[in-house]
Amino acid sequence: MVRIICLLTGYVFGLFQTGYLYGRMNHIDIRNYGSGNSGTTNALRVLGKKAGLIVFLGDFFKMVLACFLVRLVLGSDPNTDLYVLYTGLGVVLGHNFPCYLHFKGGKGIASMAGLLISMDWRVALVCGVVFLITVILTRYVSLGSIFVVILFFIQMVFYESRGVYQVAPDSRMEFYLLAGILTVMAIWRHRTNISRLLSGTENKLWGNKKKS
Repeated sequence: MVRIICLLTGYVFGLFQTGYLYGRMNHIDIRNYGSGNSGTTNALRVLGKKAGLIVFLGDFFKMVLACFLVRLVLGSDPNTDLYVLYTGLGVVLGHNFPCYLHFKGGKGIASMAGLLISMDWRVALVCGVVFLITVILTRYVSLGSIFVVILFFIQMVFYESRGVYQVAPDSRMEFYLLAGILTVMAIWRHRTNISRLLSGTENKLWGNKKKS
């Protein structure tokens, strides 16, 4: 029951669609422009740097607040970190598939960044460095995002296998499964980006776009 409550709580937080709301303030539905997503990268490309920053912060902090709430209420539970992961999954689901927007949202990477910092600053640091290096060298935000979620899964398994997190021994495989679901979902949401990366037609963060 606690798992379901955490998942639903996260989903409600995830419904705060920063990109969509900011776009409406500028009299557009951002999902009708650019990549068609309501996330940070599309807001940056369509509405500029200020919009990109605001959308990132909104999507980042809705995750942080949801996870903080769960820690505040369930901090003494032996499965606290498992419940935080359930909450994180709920936020990403709410962000990616908002029920009031016909289930058309973002890709969840800014919210995933909030989950990284909510789970473990070491994981967030490694992922942040790899993301920056990847984007600076390749100018592909999508590639950096894919690397981040893969590293997230690897580090979750690594640290939990050493008993770092507040997860009961009999819930360890469940913890791994949730981390895996978050990773696979993020990669699946980038499936069109992966196709463009393989064909050499993916848009870069700055500079000229590649043409097919």
